[in-house]
Amino acid sequence: MKRNEFLKKSLLAGLAATFANSGIAAAMPGSAKPGKTFNLNYAPHAGMFESHAGKDIIDQLNFMHDQGFRSLEDNGMMKRPVAEQTKIGETLARLGMTMGVFVVDKGGNSANTLAAGKREYIDIFLKGCTEAVEVAKRVNAKWVTVVPGDYERNLQIGIQTGHVIEALRRGADILAPHNITMVLEPLSDSPNLFLQNADQTHLICKAVNSPACKILYDIFHMQRNEGQLILTMDKCWDEIAYLQIGDNPGRKEPTTGEINYKNVLKHIHKKGYKGVLGMEHGNSIKGKEGELAVIKAYREVDSFI
Repeated sequence: MKRNEFLKKSLLAGLAATFANSGIAAAMPGSAKPGKTFNLNYAPHAGMFESHAGKDIIDQLNFMHDQGFRSLEDNGMMKRPVAEQTKIGETLARLGMTMGVFVVDKGGNSANTLAAGKREYIDIFLKGCTEAVEVAKRVNAKWVTVVPGDYERNLQIGIQTGHVIEALRRGADILAPHNITMVLEPLSDSPNLFLQNADQTHLICKAVNSPACKILYDIFHMQRNEGQLILTMDKCWDEIAYLQIGDNPGRKEPTTGEINYKNVLKHIHKKGYKGVLGMEHGNSIKGKEGELAVIKAYREVDSFI
């Protein structure tokens, strides 16, 4: 063997051994050992590992599975062609992976807020729920994200809340027979948004009174809006059906911001949570280096469970 080839193979072997110890060997060239399954069910987003896996969503799913992830999130699933949705569903089934949330198309926004109580806005929302059922069947999804939209400033808050509850009850009636749960997500993106806090969302879920209407507790948004993450989750736990992750500030992977994800995830695990935790954040570093940093961060916080 030539000296250059020997050095190259030795270097690759050393790198593979290093990443094997951190559970991410499959990301390295020349390494066939996959990363072990995580303790919690984290769901990368489509495109999160594009530098390693390429743009094809099926290749991305295979890469995610090799690294130990067992779920997928894709907010834009409803906009994908039917054939692609079907292929994604088949691949998830083959890999034994779970489909996490996708967003209900026209599920409430500033242009058609459910808080207004207008029939045309509610009809748009209900049409989105009906179409979401068909998409969910193709990818075997059990949760869909719904955001009611903005405040309707010319109405009292109680009237707005009543409008939202009424619309969500009708949406739940569409989804419940198919064992699909809409998860309501309070957000921190704008002060104009109607749904912003966990207790407010908890109240609305109680009023809707359906197994098809629960809370999506996004840790990033709730840290920004109200903090006291563990305490708030405990108070609202009976209505929380889905969790999402992102550090603050920056909305990047855990360990890049102020949230103590080691403690938060340990607490979630102790509570017996078996659901999906969506990785709804960006990568703090671009390219392959950034993708490896994401995997390393999840290995780190997951190891404390």
